[in-house]
Amino acid sequence: MTVHLRGELTRKVAPGDVVELSGIFLPIPYTGFRAMRAGLVADTYLEVMSVTHFKKKYEEYELRGDEEELIAQLAEDGDIYNKLARSLAPEIFGHDDIKKALLLLLVGAPHRKLKDGMKIRGDLHICLMGDPGVAKSQLLKHIINVAPRGVYTTGRGSSGVGLTAAVQKDPVTNEMVLEGGALVLADMGICAIDEFDKMDESDRTAIHEVMEQQTVSIAKAGITTSLNARTAVLAAANPAWGRYDLRRTPAENINLPHALLSRFDLLWLILDRADMDNDLEMARHVVYVHQKKESPALGFTPLEPSVLRAYISAARRLSPSVPRELEEYIASAYAGIRQEEARSNAPHSYTTVRTLLSILRISAALARLRFSEIVAQSDVDEALRLMQMSKFSLYSDDRQRSGLDAISDIYSILRDEAARGNRMDVSYAHALNWISRKGYSEAQLKECLEEYAALNVWQIHPHTFDIRFIDA
Repeated sequence: MTVHLRGELTRKVAPGDVVELSGIFLPIPYTGFRAMRAGLVADTYLEVMSVTHFKKKYEEYELRGDEEELIAQLAEDGDIYNKLARSLAPEIFGHDDIKKALLLLLVGAPHRKLKDGMKIRGDLHICLMGDPGVAKSQLLKHIINVAPRGVYTTGRGSSGVGLTAAVQKDPVTNEMVLEGGALVLADMGICAIDEFDKMDESDRTAIHEVMEQQTVSIAKAGITTSLNARTAVLAAANPAWGRYDLRRTPAENINLPHALLSRFDLLWLILDRADMDNDLEMARHVVYVHQKKESPALGFTPLEPSVLRAYISAARRLSPSVPRELEEYIASAYAGIRQEEARSNAPHSYTTVRTLLSILRISAALARLRFSEIVAQSDVDEALRLMQMSKFSLYSDDRQRSGLDAISDIYSILRDEAARGNRMDVSYAHALNWISRKGYSEAQLKECLEEYAALNVWQIHPHTFDIRFIDA
């Protein structure tokens, strides 16, 4: 259908927007030679009177009075991070940490522009890689629904020019014109790419520039230009052989080039393991959703997508900075990850300086969620924890191979960390932070503390649970 917009209505819509148009349906008579042949037949068009956006951009979001009150109440809630994450796709069972990562993808970090014009991106890129049937595509679809601007494409159904930009001939003027692809349409939004592993290698290289420089450079048919593509990429892929093969190394299973992997802030490996308790819970959850067409009770009312958008738009107005006292902490954490990878025979990840930038971005997104202008140490710890938890299913497999049970492994982690800091006293909060990065729970930590206190290896404070090693 031909649509005419005049006067103030022009430049109200951009490619990729979802809008509702109201207007008058009118005929437009043919002129000249076509009129002689057409007789009484006329062309039709819609004279638009109003344009309504279904999803406003974050920058254009104006909070109403009741929304401001609701957001102020939510911000004061100490558990808002978990509540917002669990409100994302509540019908999907589990995947709590993945939902937290996707929430941070929606929030993003502030873009940094240096004095010399160099830009450091703030958008987070996440890749979900896992076995078939772990709800990857459903999560992608839900995120696109929540985001004000989102484009969903699949690896097989998109070519390199379909993602970036294509040069076409204008049917009216016969001139060469640029048509923006999926990544250009998702500017200032999210581009979800499903079946990422099934894309042709030549098409996948088109994404490299977008993910780091956030532009699409074109030099085709006499058109040389650069288009903005400030988009967060959310990709879903299967391992190399359809399912993750534990006999092979992570690098063989992932089967994506290192140049592309290093651009993802988080690469999430989701393995479908047989676990009696977990499988029972999930089956009950799925049956309940089929019967009632809603998720089981979460202990609180899940937030509507409109409320999520309002909260995120308020959070995105902040631009948190890293204080000077955290610089050394972040630097030593990054150096520790590099050392751990250098010692490993088959490293689970590929750590570069981009990993350090990822830690800063995730920390800034967490600070935004708290409506804070300063990044706290807890934000950095949570960023490091998310990075470790993304490979959690592999760590548990390594532990099974090495024959270490959870209690012994927790003890060795605490002992090594205390020896590294050359200290005899360890606070309970630090101990919990160290072991949670390796994927252990608080209940396992308490069991370890009791077991080794009985062996007189350390003493435990009766109230604070702080640890004091007994020097042998």
